[in-house]
Amino acid sequence: MGIEIERKFLVTGEGWRQPASAQTRFSQGYLSRDPTRTVRVRIAGERAFLTIKGATQGATRAEFEYAIPLADAQQLLAMCDGPVVEKIRHLCVHEGMTWEVDEFLGANAGLVVAEIELESEDQVFAHPAWLSEEVTGDARYVNANLAVRPFTSW
Repeated sequence: MGIEIERKFLVTGEGWRQPASAQTRFSQGYLSRDPTRTVRVRIAGERAFLTIKGATQGATRAEFEYAIPLADAQQLLAMCDGPVVEKIRHLCVHEGMTWEVDEFLGANAGLVVAEIELESEDQVFAHPAWLSEEVTGDARYVNANLAVRPFTSW
């Protein structure tokens, strides 16, 4: 079974931009936003994926991701429940760990979130100076929720 262990933090300031190396534009929508199982369609640059995620327990959940044809993803996005989430993902390496910094666009503009994938929930990692509050357990920051309750409406 695929497992994702991920912690999520708000980002403060612009200090994260200097170490950012790669960036990719994402468009993603949800065929199911049920908290016990989400089904996401994502276009990342010129690649596309279908992802199924289970219920979150702490910072851990089951995750299965499959590459799909770009044309299929475009058609599936039109079938999604709620608006499409748009963001630019930047990769930032800090003390040997890669952070995914998502700069949201559209109805979620102004929101910048950093995520780190871990080997275990108790794994120790260095916190970059640009990290702010941890929001791992805050459902408002789950992308499936941002699709229907965007950041700019809070």
